Amino acid sequence: MSALFKRTHMCGELNLSDEGSQVVLNGWVAKQRNLGGLIFVDLRDKTGIVQVTFDDSIPQELFERADSLRSEYVIGVKGTVRERSSKNANLSTGDIEVFADDLVIYSKADTPPIYIKDDDNVDDNLRLKYRYLDLRKVKMQRNLTFRHKVVKLARDYFDNNGFTEVETPMLIKSTPEGARDYIVPSRVFPGSFYALPQSPQLFKQLLMVGGTDRYMQVVKCFRDEDLRADRQPEFTQIDLEMSFVDMDDVITMQEGFLKKLFRELMDIDIETPLPRLTWQEAMERYGSDKPDTRFGFELKKLNDVVAGCGFKVFTDALEKGGDVRGICIDGGSAHFSRKDIDKLTESARSYGAKGLVWIRVNEDDINSSVNKFFDQEQLKEIAAVFEAKAGDLILIVSDRAKVVFDTLGFLRREIAGRMGLLDDKEYKLLWVVDFPLFEKDDETGELKAMHHPFTSPKPEDIPMLDSAPEKVKANAYDIVLNGVELGGGSIRIHDRELQSKMFDILGLTKEECEEKFGFLIEAFKYGAPPHGGLAYGLDRLVMLLLGEPSIREVMAFPKNQNAQCLVSEAPAPVDKAQLDELGIDISEKE
Repeated sequence: MSALFKRTHMCGELNLSDEGSQVVLNGWVAKQRNLGGLIFVDLRDKTGIVQVTFDDSIPQELFERADSLRSEYVIGVKGTVRERSSKNANLSTGDIEVFADDLVIYSKADTPPIYIKDDDNVDDNLRLKYRYLDLRKVKMQRNLTFRHKVVKLARDYFDNNGFTEVETPMLIKSTPEGARDYIVPSRVFPGSFYALPQSPQLFKQLLMVGGTDRYMQVVKCFRDEDLRADRQPEFTQIDLEMSFVDMDDVITMQEGFLKKLFRELMDIDIETPLPRLTWQEAMERYGSDKPDTRFGFELKKLNDVVAGCGFKVFTDALEKGGDVRGICIDGGSAHFSRKDIDKLTESARSYGAKGLVWIRVNEDDINSSVNKFFDQEQLKEIAAVFEAKAGDLILIVSDRAKVVFDTLGFLRREIAGRMGLLDDKEYKLLWVVDFPLFEKDDETGELKAMHHPFTSPKPEDIPMLDSAPEKVKANAYDIVLNGVELGGGSIRIHDRELQSKMFDILGLTKEECEEKFGFLIEAFKYGAPPHGGLAYGLDRLVMLLLGEPSIREVMAFPKNQNAQCLVSEAPAPVDKAQLDELGIDISEKE
């Protein structure tokens, strides 16, 4: 077993101020180059890379040991920091090198199956299979360190504001609402099952009933749902709840946290209070309840302008109670050919749109895909709604409101991306408030909770619960950054009669309520304070702050698109004896 060199410095921390210092470094060989009388070794640890130099003034045995080094060997080095004669501007340590006078090889390494450098362009599944190698990249280590700093700052901030971190159970009762639960069989109670929590929602409300007053937790949550760039089957929340508060109190507390986060970790001062948009305004202006406000292209309503125009696509939509809306792309005409618009149209169809109407504003006239239905004066009238100028491109969708909003919301962000308008270094934060309490299920037409059934209605809207529940607004709020929801929350129902009414509107029988949520209703019988809270998606927050395209880049061991851990090969079959002990038989799918 090799002797251990006790490290004095991290590789990436050395600079000219350390010149002349004796240092001890440990790490992995990133690269070795033998130039005859000189051997250069790029030594890497989590902080970065530094060049270590071996020359022919050292003992021959030591020089030969250095010559034997290969990529990913794990070594220790002793040496002296010197200024480099030929500096490397691409390295943070490029002004110096370490002249070695001793070397220990802790372990040798086979040639790795992936390149260990930040710009390797390796297939994602290969990266995930060899994640322990992928994590050696300086970028990945910096991402994990930054994530740690976010968590530490959150814990410190909320601790300073009177919050207590409390762990809530990981094995809970299954109450499937929305996403599927991950189910865990019980050995002690054969035929019964736990669920892994989709969120700590009910337990943090019980903590408020229990007098905890202010709760926080950095907590794992689980959802068995289809994956995408910002989703994983297991994810982490910064989870919060407060007693005796209203929406403004919760928002003020979170703005303090966000201001501290951006100032200390991003060196950015954000102005508070942050802008607030009602859900209705967000949808009508941006086509999304997660609006990206880094660019324009706001939606404009054309119902009045095109009423009675004779173009059946528009008039049919209006007759059915739908909308005709559009966006104007500043200077977009030069960016998008007819072929490009056709591709956008195909993408729009996935949101339910039957097609796109386009209008190009030229210097002398207006050209359109509906020229035969509209004369120049009518087209000018439409263009005037957008204050369009020569070179602009207008795209119009007509259908029921949801399709129009979803399609144009997608198009404005997609187009902005293609035009290079999505600056990852620009951070636009805002609150979306006054959500509908309910929304209609697309398949059944029945009402369902837009957030969850524990969200309180706006006090002034409570009388409409009996007569017009679809018009009731929720006491809910989402924090949005650059078109992505960072977190969401609400003031909760704390009155058991109101909670029962909510369940009734959602079509739950008394038996179902008792079966699913009886313990919460029981707790409310003994005095529940007014309370509300919020949860941030930690993975998503870190991803956005670092400008990464996927939350996989900020998690140590993420799953792939099929929810598999390629390192450990989970999920995997288990021994029949284990299944027998649990009373579980596996049947083959036909």
